[in-house]
Amino acid sequence: MSEDLPPSGDAREGAGDDVRATDADAWATACAEDLQAEKARRRAEYGTPPGSAAEELKKLVDAVAEKLSGVQSPLLGAVAGPAAQQVVRQVVQQAKDAVEPVIERNPDVFDHLAAAGNELLAAYRSAVQAQEGRWTGRDDQHDPRDRGERRDGGDDAGPGERIDLD
Repeated sequence: MSEDLPPSGDAREGAGDDVRATDADAWATACAEDLQAEKARRRAEYGTPPGSAAEELKKLVDAVAEKLSGVQSPLLGAVAGPAAQQVVRQVVQQAKDAVEPVIERNPDVFDHLAAAGNELLAAYRSAVQAQEGRWTGRDDQHDPRDRGERRDGGDDAGPGERIDLD
């Protein structure tokens, strides 16, 4: 008979919380599925994105080690070839063993170094483009540094052009 009775007020409130929790889980699940689908679409369209700077450095070290280990030196001849190749492999392995723990312990450092390198490259590019613009497309009326005054104090006696070294 107790099964025929409707649930009490406390039981109804608990059921409402279950529905809300389920809705929140459904929203999180749908968002996660959409994110996975978007990542898969981008991977298919653009390829695998590059990893962190530390991962890329590891890949570089592995690639260089593989290339150096596979190089056969014609200068050493047939007699010293295998022995020299073994020495190269040993040196490459020692270098990898020295570099990999540093990369493992400090992966953020390499990300910061890569970001700093990108900033330096952007600053250099900006400086070079500005200077090239002054060299190639120079219009004296629009150059803010020239106010109609000559800095060298000389006459216009030669066929040459004044070069601004600023």
